[in-house]
This record gives sequence, structure tokens and C-alpha cells, in this order.
Amino acid sequence: MSEDSKHALDTGTDTVESPERPSKVAKTSENHSGEEEEDYCGMSRNPRNGIQRYLVAIEYIGTRFSGSQQQLNCRTVVGVLQEAFHKFVGQPVSIFCSSRTDAGVHALSNVCHVDVERISKRKPGEVLPPHEPAVVKRAVNHFLQKNEGDVMVTDVRSIPLDFHARFKAQERTYFYRLLSGPEPLSTFEKDRAWHVPEELDLPAMQDACKVLVGHHDFSSFRAAGCQAKSPVRTLDELNVSEVAPTPYFPSILERNQNSLTHEDSLCFHTESSLGFGMRRKHRCLVVTARARSFLYHQVRLLVGVLKAVGTGDLTISDVERILNAKTVTAASPMAPSCGLYLGHVKYELP
Repeated sequence: MSEDSKHALDTGTDTVESPERPSKVAKTSENHSGEEEEDYCGMSRNPRNGIQRYLVAIEYIGTRFSGSQQQLNCRTVVGVLQEAFHKFVGQPVSIFCSSRTDAGVHALSNVCHVDVERISKRKPGEVLPPHEPAVVKRAVNHFLQKNEGDVMVTDVRSIPLDFHARFKAQERTYFYRLLSGPEPLSTFEKDRAWHVPEELDLPAMQDACKVLVGHHDFSSFRAAGCQAKSPVRTLDELNVSEVAPTPYFPSILERNQNSLTHEDSLCFHTESSLGFGMRRKHRCLVVTARARSFLYHQVRLLVGVLKAVGTGDLTISDVERILNAKTVTAASPMAPSCGLYLGHVKYELP
């Protein structure tokens, strides 16, 4: 895809590795952003003197970012994070993300790594023992909260210098939120989901997922300009679930009952049951897509087709036809970025 920012070669941190960048070997796979991954060999497991590599998990609201990767004259997730680390350690750092996200795409958990050399501020040139991860998390969050507060470090771990956040990732999970209903979208949901005024047929969408999950040529779900050599991917999971809309506050009838069926909930949210100033709630459907890697914009193109099935504009046979067409022109319009969330990046940690 990316569900991730422009996959053209980055002008930021991904274009320059450390001076000890090891030799490259044959490319074996492509990453989620449509760029080919490179496996590395010859990496020394002996840390460079005084330098500690940290694995950093972050969450962010993507609305005010021009994507995750650093770009000139644009506010980006990496740019804001590097600035916070600079203020903490007193020197510039380079941050490398596991997954690149487009403008407007959010992250419940993206992961990056950063190399930090702790230098004494009282005695310049004196190298001190590395900071504990908890200290890094607390200090960096202190500076992040002074810069809009739309990025937060959620976890930090010390890792060997040969552990790369992008190339060591084993699996990525994305979520996509759709809010269905004729009412205008709540201010609290602005830029957090795709508003679909029509009613969505959940069982039909779930049946469409069964056609798309698995090992396929996903050329029909690959945006123009994707740099991956192969359109073949294994989609380990693709499903649609209905969940409570958020933020969720129980009505007086719900507070008086331990549990409600979906039918009960619909009954309570009719116009006659709502008091003055009370909004009718939307249905919230979440598409989950999980794979080792994705093509450029693959998830948003998949969601576009699933939404069309949900509204009745496409049938299951149409989905099969689109998949077999092997051209993106056969697919439905791509879903907007605002509903997409990078949910989890899986590793086998040392």
C-alpha cells in the first residue's frame, strides 16, 4: 500500500543509514509500502562504544501530519519525534520507522528505532552509561507534549545494534473504521473514520473477505506507482466486525441493563427514544487486515471494495472479477486515509 506514505524514495532518515551500514544481499520480499525490503548480512552484534539502540513504540493522530516519514518543510511524525529526542539528548538523532503512513493515517502502535549516545552535559565529550528505557520514555514524552501532543511514546526497549525496526518486523496489522448512518458525523469522530451514509450489509462484507483473504496476485489492489517487484501477497487475515462506536456513553436504558442485543440497541436509538440534544449513534464497522507486508495503498483499496459490497453496489461475483482482473482500474474508489489505523507491528524480540 503504504497504508503508508508516498513510497517514493524518502528524502529523510531512510535514505541514510549509520556509517557502519552492512552489505546488502539478494532482495527476498517487499515491504508494506511497496518498496522492496533488503535483508542484511554482516551486521556486528558488538555495540559501538557508548551507543545504545532503542526500540520505540509510538501512537499518533495522523490528521495534522504530512505522513510519518521526514519531508522538507512538512510536519511529520519522524520529524517531531527526532526533535523531541534532540532536546532530550542534546544532539541530532536519526529515527527509522517500521511502517510508513500517509497523511491523515493514524497509529495505535507504530515502531521505530533510534541510536543514542549519552554525552555528559557537564563534561562535554565524556560518554556516560545509556539511559534506562523508562527514562527515555518519560523524557521524550515530556517534549512531545509541548509539540501539539498528537504523538506519544508508549513503550521503549533496549535492543542490539543489529536489530532494525523495519526489516525485523514479522507482521503488520491495520484497522479501518467505517461509521454507517444518515446523521452527520460527530465532531468527536471528525477525521477518525469514514462516514458512509448508507446502511452497510455486514454479512455480505464478511463473505467478500473470504474471497480476498489468502495468497493472491493483488494487482487490482495496488496503487499506481507501487515500486514492489511482485504484486503477490499473503493476506493472513481480512475480516469485518461491528463494534460500539467511540466515544461511547451509555444511555439511561443501557445503564439499567447489564447487556443489550444489537436489536435492543437499535430500538433505544430511534428518534422517539432520544431526548432533546441527544444524537443518534452510527453503526461502527472495523475492517482488520493482517499480513507480513502490503502493497502501496492495498488496505484502502480493499476497504473501498468491501464498502461497495456493503452498500450493494458490488456482489461477491464482482469481487472475484476485480481480483482476477489484475488491474487497479477494476477496483472501487479507494477509501480515504482518515479511517485507517496502523494497529500493531509484530516482532520476535531479543
